[in-house]
Amino acid sequence: MDAAAQVPISGTREPPTVGALFSGFLILGLTGFGGVLPLARRMIVEDRRWLTCAEFTELLGLCQFLPGGNIINLSVAIGLHFRGIPGALASLTGLIAAPTAIVVLLGLVYDRFQNEPHIQHLFAGLAAAAAGLLVAMAAKIAWPIRRRPIVIAIALLCFIAIGWLRWPLLPTMLGLAALSILATWRLEP
Repeated sequence: MDAAAQVPISGTREPPTVGALFSGFLILGLTGFGGVLPLARRMIVEDRRWLTCAEFTELLGLCQFLPGGNIINLSVAIGLHFRGIPGALASLTGLIAAPTAIVVLLGLVYDRFQNEPHIQHLFAGLAAAAAGLLVAMAAKIAWPIRRRPIVIAIALLCFIAIGWLRWPLLPTMLGLAALSILATWRLEP
């Protein structure tokens, strides 16, 4: 692996080891059950300082554009950047190992007790908490772009097109990605 691949994107710290990538994403997978993206940002940006706030936002934007789960894409991208294929595998394995076992066990419990009112209330409460985590994450992601009107305009266009007008995701994202690249290239310094 070349030396550039081992330098943190932000240049603030030593690149994480394969073991650190595994353990970081393992803890993330265990603690972020049901709403891992806000916790991922905290771990990656604030606690371990593997990326800056702006770098996280940019990388997450790329990962959201790719097929698959955002956090899974993010774990692979971070692991690949810092430690190549072994880092990507360590990050991904750490992220999904424990939650997979937990989901299987919860599925067995839910299958047996799904008609119990307490279980139904529990899942309704979990859904509300997950929505709150998503809103908090949106605010943290929006913060680095607060002074970039072009980027804010593209984000609002995307929200309106997909969230309100219900346009198909892939063609909308492809069109807005092209527009975003052109607009930021032409209009931002």
